[in-house]
Amino acid sequence: MENNKEKQEWKERKVSLGNAIIIGAVLAFVGLVVGVNWKNWFGGYGPYLGIGANNSDVDWSALDEVYGKLASSYDGEISKEAVVEGAKKGLTEALGDKYTVYMDAEAAADFTDDLHGNVGAGIGVEMGLRDGYVRVLRTLPDNPARRAGILAGDILYKVNGEEVYSLESDEIAKRVRGEPGTEVEVTIVRDGEEKTFKLKREEINNVSAYVDYDGKTAIITVTRFDNDTGTLIQGFVGKFKEKGIDKVILDLRGNGGGYVAAAKDLLGLWIDGDVILKQKSKHFGDTEEKTSSGKATLADMKTIVLINGSTASASEIVAGALQDYGKATLVGEKTYGKGVVQQLYDLSGGTKLKVTTASWFTPKDRSINGEGIVPDVEVERTYEDINAMRDPQLDKAKKL
Repeated sequence: MENNKEKQEWKERKVSLGNAIIIGAVLAFVGLVVGVNWKNWFGGYGPYLGIGANNSDVDWSALDEVYGKLASSYDGEISKEAVVEGAKKGLTEALGDKYTVYMDAEAAADFTDDLHGNVGAGIGVEMGLRDGYVRVLRTLPDNPARRAGILAGDILYKVNGEEVYSLESDEIAKRVRGEPGTEVEVTIVRDGEEKTFKLKREEINNVSAYVDYDGKTAIITVTRFDNDTGTLIQGFVGKFKEKGIDKVILDLRGNGGGYVAAAKDLLGLWIDGDVILKQKSKHFGDTEEKTSSGKATLADMKTIVLINGSTASASEIVAGALQDYGKATLVGEKTYGKGVVQQLYDLSGGTKLKVTTASWFTPKDRSINGEGIVPDVEVERTYEDINAMRDPQLDKAKKL
């Protein structure tokens, strides 16, 4: 990025030539792989796609024809294992739903670790897709990235000299992680300029929830909804009376979701035995989720919820329900808008299939998917604010 022309070219580049070639190869490969032993293994996936193995409306003969030609003329070896793995990925990708994903054994293990915060050794950044690129959303305190000067808003461009900017965030994260004490070279783009940092990986402490206090205000930050999130927060709340807490700020910014059951446990502190979520599904019917009765110890507590564009999924359920029942004032920016249910299926060989099975609606029938939750009080927090340690959203919440 040495001149203005190159800066402009950077802004325009979304997919590299190499990726374009790979995408073309993948499309061709999927056509090849789906035909292999289709009838032998398709029956196990038909129910996930809402069709049966013997569905007469589906004609797979064209795929058999393509594979037959390739098998008889391709000048190379065809790995049946690789073909089957490719076919599984091709099945899910063909649906055009970014939330329905087939994970091979390695990806499945990484997914489970991420869900539980077992990130291992890394550099201490949270990243996500923003404005067409995977960017740093925030750096964690006292971790290598922040100490080195990596900032929120930086585009992840290269890892160890290899371009990664067009990859998914989980793929980039995988390249950044490694053994504690080992070095990783990370190149970011900031304002059109490349900056390279050599960092030593460290073990990252990544709890799902923690609490801070500002006088009689408790500030509960929930980074994700894990199995232990409800228990952690109940432990915080159990000490509120002795601390004289009269106001709660629930910070869901950057929370990408997690287990719905954990979100339900959290909502039970404010909502007593009422509907907190409606699910509508083509295959599984319409259902409602209710909290337990008699546990809403914060039902009358003044509550502010902080949200932003990275607040998604289960955290949007929480924000939407509290807003619908008038239990909290929402402050910040419109949420991400991921209002769909994923069922996680454990498959053979340590693989997993994550399938969108339903759509979410708030108790008052507001659609979450693609719509998001709009705050009651809109307050922007820019990357400049984050990097300067300013938080106008939290400041506003404290004043309400």
